[in-house]
Amino acid sequence: MRIVALAFFLFSLAAMPARAASGDMALVLAVDVSESVDAGRYELQHEGIARAFENPQLTAAIRGGTHGAIDVLVLEWSDRDQQAITVDWTSVRDKASAEAFATKVRATRRTSAGRTAIGDALAAAKLAFDRLPDKADRHVIDLSGDGIANIGRDPGDVRDELVAEGIVINGLAILETEPWLDQYYNAYVVGGPGGFLMQVDSFDNFGTAMLNKLLTEIVMNVPAARRHAALPVPVGQMQ
Repeated sequence: MRIVALAFFLFSLAAMPARAASGDMALVLAVDVSESVDAGRYELQHEGIARAFENPQLTAAIRGGTHGAIDVLVLEWSDRDQQAITVDWTSVRDKASAEAFATKVRATRRTSAGRTAIGDALAAAKLAFDRLPDKADRHVIDLSGDGIANIGRDPGDVRDELVAEGIVINGLAILETEPWLDQYYNAYVVGGPGGFLMQVDSFDNFGTAMLNKLLTEIVMNVPAARRHAALPVPVGQMQ
């Protein structure tokens, strides 16, 4: 009897369906706050993210996905030991939740201003997925910055480790101080299926670029029949 009961229990476990995803994408917004990012540039990034989530086109794109929701987290990064979650995992699925996320972004304050440790930033972003409260179809890191790594783990090595685990890494390269940064991001940062780089020439264009980058990332989760309603209007340059 015990053997039969145990066999039935094990069969029941095997027959149980896997936990369904509740979000189309889990997205870590990894934002550069190194010493090259002055107060004005920091505010342009900060406000750019908030305004992107207040844009109705973004909400419409999210709602067009299979699950109609994404999870988003904001991580500020600079030096090797300077990575801080400023907005924890938040489910965004409609206008109200998108505006609530924007409010959280505006309520945060800068956490550091050290050197540029991109590899360590990517590793910290990966750890954030371990704290994800639900299940998402895709894990994506959206890393933005204005300079190459000058300390810490090799970004290319970390990128390869994360891609091997199924994580997609997209880049937003701000070319204001280092015009060649797009080449560096393509070589050492961007990776994974569908990974892409967007580049802008200055922090002044960060907000528009962030909106279009988010729209592009979200459209990848939208069924093909509905993509026409969610496609972004290109600004800047994408590679």
